[in-house]
Amino acid sequence: MAADLHCHTKMSDGSASIDEVVLMAKKLGLKTIAVTDHDTFAGATRACVYGRRQGIEVIHGAEISCIDSARGRKVHILCYLCQNPDRLEGVFKRTKERRQRAAALMLQKVMRQYPITPDMVSRRAQGSTNIYKQHIMHALLDAGYTNEIFGDLFRSLFHPREGSAYAPVEYPEVTEIVPKIHEAGGLAVLAHPAVYDSYDVMEELLPLGLDGVEVWHPRNHPDDPERLSGFCREHGLIMTGGTDFHGLYTKKPNPLGTCTTGDDQVELMKKRCEKYRKQPPRADKR
Repeated sequence: MAADLHCHTKMSDGSASIDEVVLMAKKLGLKTIAVTDHDTFAGATRACVYGRRQGIEVIHGAEISCIDSARGRKVHILCYLCQNPDRLEGVFKRTKERRQRAAALMLQKVMRQYPITPDMVSRRAQGSTNIYKQHIMHALLDAGYTNEIFGDLFRSLFHPREGSAYAPVEYPEVTEIVPKIHEAGGLAVLAHPAVYDSYDVMEELLPLGLDGVEVWHPRNHPDDPERLSGFCREHGLIMTGGTDFHGLYTKKPNPLGTCTTGDDQVELMKKRCEKYRKQPPRADKR
């Protein structure tokens, strides 16, 4: 059975708990999932333990938020099977602190316009490593000011250029993160290139040892899988796929297991990780 290698839980900006995600995967007949919460391994570590109890293989992972400053675009890198995850904790800590500052500022701005309280937002963010825009929107939904998380109200508040409550978060440079993942003994996979138009940076990450690309994703354009799989075959990269599961916190219904990775690619990930254990990767070399 294919694997869903891109799942978020309440540990970051998903609405389902770790045990709920694992149990849904089991009920769906998925053999393998990866928990890839934003900028934290906490969800994956706990999910691996719970998954073993339920007979579900959970691949340890995280989705690292980055910036492609040359083009002024966000980039997300999926980190899998990290042998020394503590070596990335400094990166995660800095991102968490910056996200906390931005969230506090955004919440202050929202509370000037709507009668929600910090406690309302905190309760909806309970269990998360941070407060995300989705948690603020959930409080506004429960207060009756919208009937959806992502919609007109979200755009009016949090659009990066026009949002009345938006505050930016400073992220690390993507070209710094790929080598750091390798230093920590992990695999670096470029997430959903179509979402942030990451095609140019995809080429630039090759000399740094990019391990793979997320070829199958719900927000792909129709020709993306063929284009991306061709790129991966040309450069010997791993091809992954995942639902990018967030539960309620998504723009369109997107159930677990609706976008997956083949067993052959999961095995390739494990073999490459084993190879790295014997010979750590370096830039310009595979």
